[in-house]
Amino acid sequence: MTTVSAGSDAELKISEDTFRKTAQKCGVQTIEPDDVKDYTLLLNAADISVRTVESMPDYIDQRLLPDLNASGPRTYIKPDKKENPNKAWSYKAYTRLAGRTICVKDNIHVAGILITAGTAPKFLSSSEDYPISPIDATVVTRVLESGAVLKGTATCENLSLFALSYTSHLGVIENPWLPGTVGGGSSSGCAALLALSEVNERRRKWGEPELMGFGEGCDLAIGGDQGGSIRLPAAYAGIYGLKPTHGLVPYTGIIPLFPMIDHCGPMARTLRDTALLFSVIAGYDGLDQRMTPESPLRPHVKDYTTILDAWKASRISQGLWSPTTAATGLRIGLIKEAWEIASLDPEIDQLVRDAAHRFTTLGGTVEQVSIPLHAQDPNIWTAATRRVLGDYGVQSQTSDLLSFPLPHVNLPPPTQEFFDYMTAHNPAVTNVLFNSTYLKDAYTSAQSAKAHRLVHQLRAAYDAALDRFDVLITPANSFVGVTAPKSGEGSGVMDKVRSSIGSTSNTCPFNVTGTRR
Repeated sequence: MTTVSAGSDAELKISEDTFRKTAQKCGVQTIEPDDVKDYTLLLNAADISVRTVESMPDYIDQRLLPDLNASGPRTYIKPDKKENPNKAWSYKAYTRLAGRTICVKDNIHVAGILITAGTAPKFLSSSEDYPISPIDATVVTRVLESGAVLKGTATCENLSLFALSYTSHLGVIENPWLPGTVGGGSSSGCAALLALSEVNERRRKWGEPELMGFGEGCDLAIGGDQGGSIRLPAAYAGIYGLKPTHGLVPYTGIIPLFPMIDHCGPMARTLRDTALLFSVIAGYDGLDQRMTPESPLRPHVKDYTTILDAWKASRISQGLWSPTTAATGLRIGLIKEAWEIASLDPEIDQLVRDAAHRFTTLGGTVEQVSIPLHAQDPNIWTAATRRVLGDYGVQSQTSDLLSFPLPHVNLPPPTQEFFDYMTAHNPAVTNVLFNSTYLKDAYTSAQSAKAHRLVHQLRAAYDAALDRFDVLITPANSFVGVTAPKSGEGSGVMDKVRSSIGSTSNTCPFNVTGTRR
């Protein structure tokens, strides 16, 4: 590694005192005077490079610019309370495309539309207004190219760091299946809008009026998942939610938390629609650092609906498509340790067991399988990510690998105002920040490195189980829906977070393992 330039005297901004403070933060107390002078000069050289880049015009990759010939002009509105009584819509968009209606989580960028990430505008940029995206996320481009009607962005939890649906800047998002209770997070609006469509369709079928006070829903959604944020909302909403294999769906153009655990994926009301949307958005995009040589080029992405249809046709041809034979040959494993988590509600315990054992009446086999390391999954997930999660998820640190950072989102440094706001709305955010700061001071990187090695051990344990079984089942949400706690000032930190403790115990492990099989 070399120093680009020593710089001229006029360009030197960093003093020797500043260098000494920097050295002390690195654990260095004693430096020879001549060395202080030289190191200060070298530090200035780095500072000059950064300031030079800061002054240059920005660049947006042409692949991320919106194709207005395909989608038409972009316009958006902030829906009023009458149109958006449940607050599940963040912004409504309009395009000229015909086809399925879709919404995307409000950390996924759509050119010409405001991005909120579920938080206050001052915590996304230096402006008092929400930033308007100049780009389409890769997944947005792909669904528009496929003919979907993008109806808008769906409300998400504050900075995508909560597992239930009551921390967004807009407020509580209720579960359409049981108004008055909350759903899962952080892709909370996506799940609520899909559930609303399902509830109203059933009510029409039963000859009952549509659910009042919830606005309109949509057909499909794209959510994000770092610890369960697609799967938990889907479980509470009675829909399908898929966290894909890490690196299979590009995360380009989406506000990240940490590259190791960043996922986005389809949410839908039917299995076939989930497969259809998955096929549309999957595949290498040439920009996302999370994608590997295992990520297929788009022409090689599997047609998951064709696979489903072929499987069903095969069953029919074999005379196995019946209420007693449809699952013949299917081997299902119930992970023993997944039922032993402290937060698991007995009602959820029995409900998921009963649902799994229905496969035996269809001709499948259902057995318990022990994966002892699963019990340590939440600890491994925490140790592998929490040391730097505050840097990436709360302070916008750019990844060390070449990526395409968002050009219009820049989370400012935390302040007392930030702390006060998050304590009132989502203490999980400030908790992550405090965790990261403490863990970097109290430990070296050795503990995180060990946790990463244990992730490989955990992946191997799941793979070994999948040699015996076709499917592994765990409960997703640990408890039934709750009423939202008091928001804002006047309630304590634990009052706000208690309801979510332990809720990701069976979902977060698969964010670090990536579930390649």
